Amino acid sequence: MPRYEHVVSVDEQGMRLDALLATLEGVVSRSAAVKLIEQGLATLNGEATTKKRIVVAGDTLAYLVSPERPRELVAEPIFLDIRHEDEGLIVLSKQAGLVCHPSQGHESGTLVNALIAHCGYENLAQLQGEDRPGIVHRLDKDTTGLMLVAKRDDVGAALQDAIRLKAIDRRYLALVHGYIAPNTGLIDAPLARGQADRQRMVIANGAGSRSSVTTFTVLERFAAGRFDDGYTLIECKLFTGRTHQIRAHLDYIGHACVGDTLYGSQTRPKAQLGLTRQFLHSYRLEFTHPLTGQTLNFSDPLPEDLQAALAQITPSSMGHTL
Repeated sequence: MPRYEHVVSVDEQGMRLDALLATLEGVVSRSAAVKLIEQGLATLNGEATTKKRIVVAGDTLAYLVSPERPRELVAEPIFLDIRHEDEGLIVLSKQAGLVCHPSQGHESGTLVNALIAHCGYENLAQLQGEDRPGIVHRLDKDTTGLMLVAKRDDVGAALQDAIRLKAIDRRYLALVHGYIAPNTGLIDAPLARGQADRQRMVIANGAGSRSSVTTFTVLERFAAGRFDDGYTLIECKLFTGRTHQIRAHLDYIGHACVGDTLYGSQTRPKAQLGLTRQFLHSYRLEFTHPLTGQTLNFSDPLPEDLQAALAQITPSSMGHTL
């Protein structure tokens, strides 16, 4: 059973023990943190304590975490829009509503279940864990577009290294609320899971935060109308790959994705252009194939619902920037 230690920082002082523990490595939720404390598997300064204990800087938190038992993964005949496949990898376009891998609340019906049906479990890389065969990187449930899947461990390792070295070019199209004046921008803001709402990622500099960098280029601006404050179509490029990175970063600068029900305000329903999911699409992917050395380049047009939303505001276009 893995053992972890964490020394409470000045920024963490004043937090409840269970809230802090939930942000640390190996602890998947606040309820899991409470369970560790109640079972005596988490101690503060070498002593058992309660979940409501307020921590102070310099306290040492030690805890044991049992590895989760891998879920039983089954093959499911779910549609896969495959754009390229060879002995080492797959490039596919993920549809909206498809979760990448099993998790709490999504034990089946995921991309992983579809990949097992297509390839067989034994023909998928397992570097991300036994319950995430084939997964190299992820897209949010309702984010659409291009993804990489590894069929071999050596290919998966090479692709993950390429992502870390920023050698894979991943670009997204996003339609956001408001008028973005500069033609280009860089958002360098660390992200951590929110304390009040564990589904949201927030800008934070304390424990559990991770460096996150996104750049964007304005493609087209749209004038404000009766029910909105205008829109901007942008291309985003990832330099890190954190959970909800683009969505959280755009909300942070005051330009949330249209249709995003988690980030940004939903007080103006007509401004959402009929969307019930975020206008975010992985439309370009370029990388060097680990086995052949060939440069592969893929593009993916907007799906119909995003095209329809964009068509509604085309008459208010202020022109393309590129």
